[in-house]
Amino acid sequence: MSLRERVRDWSQPLYFLGQNPVSLTGAVITTSTALTTVAFWFYEIFLPGPPHPYIGILVFLTLPAIFVLGLLLIPLGIWLRRRSLSGSGRLPVIFPPVDLRLPVVRRTLEWVALATGLNLLIIGTASYRGVEYLDSTNFCGTTCHVMLPENTAYHLSPHAQVACVDCHIGPGLPWMVRAKVNGLRQVYMVATHSYPRPIPSPVKDLRPASQTCEQCHWPGRFVGDKLLVRTSYTDDEKNTPQTDVVMLKVGGSNSQGSSGIHGHHLADAARIRYISTDPQRQTIPAVYYTDDQGKTTEFISSDAKPTKEQLDRGEHRVMDCLDCHNRPAHVAEMPETAVDKQISIGRISATLPYIKKQAVELLKVDYPTRDVAQQRITDALTNFYRTNYPEIDRAQRSLVQHSGAEVAAIYLRNVFPEMRVTWGTHPNNLGHMDSLGCFRCHDGSHTSADGQTITNDCAACHQILASGENKPKILTDLGMK
Repeated sequence: MSLRERVRDWSQPLYFLGQNPVSLTGAVITTSTALTTVAFWFYEIFLPGPPHPYIGILVFLTLPAIFVLGLLLIPLGIWLRRRSLSGSGRLPVIFPPVDLRLPVVRRTLEWVALATGLNLLIIGTASYRGVEYLDSTNFCGTTCHVMLPENTAYHLSPHAQVACVDCHIGPGLPWMVRAKVNGLRQVYMVATHSYPRPIPSPVKDLRPASQTCEQCHWPGRFVGDKLLVRTSYTDDEKNTPQTDVVMLKVGGSNSQGSSGIHGHHLADAARIRYISTDPQRQTIPAVYYTDDQGKTTEFISSDAKPTKEQLDRGEHRVMDCLDCHNRPAHVAEMPETAVDKQISIGRISATLPYIKKQAVELLKVDYPTRDVAQQRITDALTNFYRTNYPEIDRAQRSLVQHSGAEVAAIYLRNVFPEMRVTWGTHPNNLGHMDSLGCFRCHDGSHTSADGQTITNDCAACHQILASGENKPKILTDLGMK
């Protein structure tokens, strides 16, 4: 059979049956949607940044879905007309000929062939762009308003330039499919307002850190010791600075051996298991360590005194990076440390009397909304200096207003009443200053049957070179101010 005959055999029934309202409607929808989608793609090239999340949903998800719907209507209309004609006995045995010698017929078939090719190209591009948009930080962080606390913290974190999917999904198709299926469940919860408040932390069933974090962070790298200088301010009138200088024994692990915090925990991570009895993994009554010979030692907390039933019901977990670095991209601050930081970098003026005390007190007030908090914090600081230090109010009013705005900004990036996120809602396990952190296990009460105890010796992790000193001598000796 020649090519001409083959074209005739499939074109004649399609040409005849395709002349129905459903197929023609599908053709109109497909054409108009395709033109609109392509126009948006060209327009996006000239946009100064990522599109508004709802425009992104329209361009990358809604329009392609309508486009595919139009395509599906074309064969559906053909099938419906064939069934109708067949049922009434009016289906031709021999379909009307399609005379390729007629220019109008040839042009029609040529347009159909061209449209089919363009449609395939558009579907492929739309599918790629749709997946790309679904994986974008803009979609993850701003499309759903419930993600505002996490998105705000993310943009202030050391991982602000790392895409959400790099940590929450990672490489490979299975985890991507799993994430998209889970995303459908989350869309349903948002649509029905049944989502949890706050968003639970830590994320359950998160992919192991060895398959995500270690795509960038090399666990075998030896870091050594790290000097940490942290300045805080007292609640007195002068906001007296006091500095802690600590030598952190970060250490590391390589072929030469292991030492320090990372050395012991990274080298032994696969050997350490624990049981937590609360959703945030803050209560750890049992730790299990397996040595080189395969012997497992059980450390049970004498403070928690867990029952067998509690241990059986608890979460059994193999330790990895995220058990300590549990907020790497969503850092949650506490009022005192947040104010100290802003004073240290000069965004809140330490020359204002009692600014540390007033700022912390105002941040801890329970405000009904974020807008109310912003207004009341700035007004309260202004009124404090106007009432108690009128000379400062007159001479340095702009400084007072700027400091008030910075205090309000601390609140706005950490507290979200509508999502029930406040100070300490999400504990930070890195260290032990703002929450239990290290002391969940290193509290001196986790003891084995043969008398071994998980150490709580401060010197195991760091050496304190200065504590609460004003202008520590060690910094002068090191040539640091």
